[in-house]
Amino acid sequence: MSDIDKAILHLNRKISEREHNQTISFDDFLKILTLRPASVVRNVFQTFHDMIRTYVGEGSDEYPDDPESINYVNYDCRNLFVYDTDHPFFADRLFANRLINHVDEMKGSDRQNKIYIFEGPPGSGKSTFLNNLLLKFEEYANSDAGTRYEVVWRLDRRILAQINETQLSSFVDRLTNLLDEYELGQAELADMKNSMLRSGDYVEVTCPSHDNPLLLIPKRDRRMFFDDLFKNDEFKWKLFTDKEYEWVFRETPCTICSSIFDALIQRLPTPGDIYGMIHARPYRFNRRLGEGVTVFNPGDKPMKQNVMTNELLQHKIDILLGDSNAVKYLYSGFAKTNNGIYALMDVKSHNAERLLELHNIISEGIHKVEDLEENVRSLFIALMNPEDEKTIEGFQSFSDRIELINIPYVMDLNTEVEIYRNIFGKHIDESFLPRVLHNFARTIISTRMNITSEALLEWIGDPMKYGQFCDENLLLLKMEIYTGHIPSWLSEEDCKRLNAKRRRRIIDESEYEGVTGFSGRDSIRIFGEFYGAYARKDSLISMSSLKSFFTKWFSDPKETVPEGFLDSLLRNYNYTVLQEVKESLYYYNEEHIARELLNYMFAVNFETGSVAVCRFTNEKLEISEEFLRAVEGRLLGIVIGDNERRVFRLETQKEYASRTLTQEILAEGKDPTETGLYKSLHERYVHNLKGKVLEPFLDNANFRRAIKDFDTEAFKTYDKRIRDDVSFLINNLCTAKYHYTKQSAKEVCVYVIDNDLARRFPS
Repeated sequence: MSDIDKAILHLNRKISEREHNQTISFDDFLKILTLRPASVVRNVFQTFHDMIRTYVGEGSDEYPDDPESINYVNYDCRNLFVYDTDHPFFADRLFANRLINHVDEMKGSDRQNKIYIFEGPPGSGKSTFLNNLLLKFEEYANSDAGTRYEVVWRLDRRILAQINETQLSSFVDRLTNLLDEYELGQAELADMKNSMLRSGDYVEVTCPSHDNPLLLIPKRDRRMFFDDLFKNDEFKWKLFTDKEYEWVFRETPCTICSSIFDALIQRLPTPGDIYGMIHARPYRFNRRLGEGVTVFNPGDKPMKQNVMTNELLQHKIDILLGDSNAVKYLYSGFAKTNNGIYALMDVKSHNAERLLELHNIISEGIHKVEDLEENVRSLFIALMNPEDEKTIEGFQSFSDRIELINIPYVMDLNTEVEIYRNIFGKHIDESFLPRVLHNFARTIISTRMNITSEALLEWIGDPMKYGQFCDENLLLLKMEIYTGHIPSWLSEEDCKRLNAKRRRRIIDESEYEGVTGFSGRDSIRIFGEFYGAYARKDSLISMSSLKSFFTKWFSDPKETVPEGFLDSLLRNYNYTVLQEVKESLYYYNEEHIARELLNYMFAVNFETGSVAVCRFTNEKLEISEEFLRAVEGRLLGIVIGDNERRVFRLETQKEYASRTLTQEILAEGKDPTETGLYKSLHERYVHNLKGKVLEPFLDNANFRRAIKDFDTEAFKTYDKRIRDDVSFLINNLCTAKYHYTKQSAKEVCVYVIDNDLARRFPS
């Protein structure tokens, strides 16, 4: 066998496995139903939900144990919108949560008589979003996981031979009169007659509305039927009680299927003969053919004739049933997307007319086709610009059927950076000092945000108390919360006050942002200009480059960065890199810290002047004011007042006596270093030590030069202690925690020293 023969044989086998024998009997359909009920008993809304959840997953929460969680989680939407697409769409965290919440609610029956309009400004990626969404829906619906079944009638001549022969003959005679219309010769007509009358042949009639075969069980008999069919398990309980399955007991088959069923039940002796003619096959979706998915652009003109039929098939049905009025094979274009998706790419021009045409269809689920009523249970989706809202104004009854979902410009800085990486390549990170690329994204996003946030002001009160870390409008704080991160520079009190209600109010404000400022296309253009101007092989792009670009080199008459934002962004950057350098330089004797904290926990229970042996360290302690103050200085800082010190000491003693000793150590048997009090004291102690870690090096010129000479021959000439400290610092910055390279680590350390950041941000 030649290679060509092998290739053709393999191709034939694959196509046969995929396409042949797809139609199954009603009995076989019921067998599949009992094996996989949750996947077979699905309408388009349930399938759409399952598709989204399959591609996106459950998401992750950075604070899973937070009692004030609002379930604002990080969903990975790349499988849905990025991978295997021609034009990726990057869904930020805000939009992803918004979408998932709507999709979860969509499964309920009360959410199905709606049109879902995704509204956003030009340049927000609406068209890319919808195209990718429909692409993945079609892919999922045609896969094994997303398979649903539709009705196929096989009208068998052997069974229908029971129809009166005189009626049959009369319709065959009438077929002769169609000779001119179909330009058939006598030989062809004779062949058609013989084919129609030959025993064993059948006429296949596919349901144009893609009805689920379950709808051909009479409505009044369905509960009894499913009660007999399913075991008493979780699915059966959900089927009979959950709102998402109400459609199974409420909906009726299309007019064509109902007419065929009614005609057969009058002519055949038993219903079993009817169900023998009912078959099922997978509902195949094809956007290009308008099967299951139909998309209209504003320029697509309405069809002159929206009523479709198949006259040849109509006459075959008439002949088999012996009655020209029994079944009217008529349907509209809406039938092709029944139990599928009907989408309008932009609500303007002809699409504005289509949207208004959907009014009665959405509210009643019915469309008139001549004198017939056609069922339409589709997922209706539209895209709209804010200025096109006038299309639906004045239609209150229609407005109640509209579910608006905002799709604004990206508001999550991490997603904004992903867009730059996708357009310009992931190698762009190598041209930036850490955090500078994300700060460019912060600058772009600042133009898209509302200047005043009532939710943040109610929570924080006076923004100036965070003047060293944040801008006066608290935009930087809001950006962090939008990414799901709570900044470390917030006070403990404000962290406690960030309850679920306040957090929800902050997130809800995003519904009114992202409609002005730099669009997605603008930000890509601006980044290209910035990167082209400052990217160099011999140096990394710094914050000074970013600030210079937005204040001197770049100017846009339409949009501006909020006043003072860049200065605040620079202060925030300075604070952050200082903490990273401190963290990387800090190393300590954990044994010494543990001994000092355990002695303090024990000593606060005694009067000053006492002498006692610590039950945890076995050390003899002379409990003096100087001893307690020394430890408290490392816990609270030197400048703290006497009153605050006494309050802290009293609270520590109370916590130790009421909980730490009695409950955790004695009752629960915990090691003293595992108690809540010890962990709290340890966190304070370490935090204050890190604040002072740079003090020995601030005025040491050799330390700065050694950083610049690191990884060169000159570095070997420095004192061993300096070499050890510098190596420890650089290597820690280069770990996965901070993502520095040796070059960027050296540059940021020199930056911290030269700008005297340790003194500008005292601990």
